[in-house]
Amino acid sequence: MSALRVAQVNFLPMPPECEPVEILERWPSLANIAEAVDSSGTRVSVIQAALRPNYVKRNGVDYHFTCIDEPGAPMSGVWRLAGLLHDIKADVLHVHGLGFARQAFAVSQSLPRLPIVFQDHADRPPRWWRRAQWRRWFSAASGVAFTAPELARPFTSAAMFPPRARVFAIPESSSRFTRGNRAAARAGTGLHGDPCVLWVGHLSRGKDPLTVLDGIAQAVSRLPTLQLWCAFGSAPLLAAVQQRIDRDPRLAERVHLLGKVSHARVEALMRSADLFVSGSLGESCGYAVLEALACGVTPVVTDIPAFRALTADGAHGCLWPCGDAARLAESLVHATAKWPAPEQVRGHFDAALSFAAVGRRWADAYEQVLDDREREAS
Repeated sequence: MSALRVAQVNFLPMPPECEPVEILERWPSLANIAEAVDSSGTRVSVIQAALRPNYVKRNGVDYHFTCIDEPGAPMSGVWRLAGLLHDIKADVLHVHGLGFARQAFAVSQSLPRLPIVFQDHADRPPRWWRRAQWRRWFSAASGVAFTAPELARPFTSAAMFPPRARVFAIPESSSRFTRGNRAAARAGTGLHGDPCVLWVGHLSRGKDPLTVLDGIAQAVSRLPTLQLWCAFGSAPLLAAVQQRIDRDPRLAERVHLLGKVSHARVEALMRSADLFVSGSLGESCGYAVLEALACGVTPVVTDIPAFRALTADGAHGCLWPCGDAARLAESLVHATAKWPAPEQVRGHFDAALSFAAVGRRWADAYEQVLDDREREAS
């Protein structure tokens, strides 16, 4: 039996100044998801919207750069895409982002027998007055994938997808971080603490750093040697965070604001930590949690759908209610007393969240929608 052929399309145009190799580095998920699927034995072609045609082959994956959504002549781009899908003999079309239902529907009009699977990338349902049109576009969907099934509810409760469309639980991506040696990592980073707790995330309301600081402050009476290290990108709450630290002696000598660090540095920080903490109020996946698990670090994170999915409902970490500093403190104490060995955490990552595991989930999803379409045709 010949290998399944899948085309993954990204309708978001690449910046005109970028070359193909550069965009694969700037948008790592584009290549990472394709290579994950390719590792399962599925043949993968990526089609990326671009102003200029180009072709690259990397790590077994074909990358086609083509003009898809032309201003003033939208159908010419659709016909070009449909022709390319026909030429590569795609069995399934994988569309990145639920926001491109219109384009996918147009393709389905040219290739009505081609199953289409959408992958969520932190998408939101359309406004209620636009939903009738979007339901028509989503009628092309054979399946949709979210990190956790609960993340589909805003769409399914609004009946955005056709009844036949399958909903798959597949992590949005994975991580190439590895466990390393904790003592060696600490020697390089200077991190310390018992427990050594790491935060990686924006200092923004959606990440709720102030509740995390309150939880840390409440935990230190039982964890007097705890140290918290915070790496962050954007920081609209930096002044409030700094003020909270400065006015509380329980935090002043325990919280270290590292600021923005490189991605390679994040891996070294992860390898140095005992626990990873997050106060996020909502995520489509949670890349930092994936990276922590890849490094064998126990997550102490909010009880939201994406984090439940990544930790197997808290079997490989501690979950605490959003905004509840007291429960965070309890979780930190519990995790410190009973955190699993790093190799156990990494074992869960390898089995359920690695690129190989994600690739197997995608291969299974493609097979299911293809079987569904063949049954419909017969």
